[in-house]
Amino acid sequence: MYVCVCNKVTDRQIHEACNDGAHSMECLRDRLKVATCCGRCAECAQSLLNQSVMVDFSARAPERVAAA
Repeated sequence: MYVCVCNKVTDRQIHEACNDGAHSMECLRDRLKVATCCGRCAECAQSLLNQSVMVDFSARAPERVAAA
């Protein structure tokens, strides 16, 4: 689905950017230009960012336990 209509950014692009290391809105703005025009998408983009970060953190949690 389109998250940022102004810059034609989809939820998939946001998830992919997060998988590639974008873990803040600043990173998403730099990489995808999301929330740089009208700003109406900022809340949705932040929510998707949070979801992706949590999924990434959960996926890495077993690695952290094994390393300890």
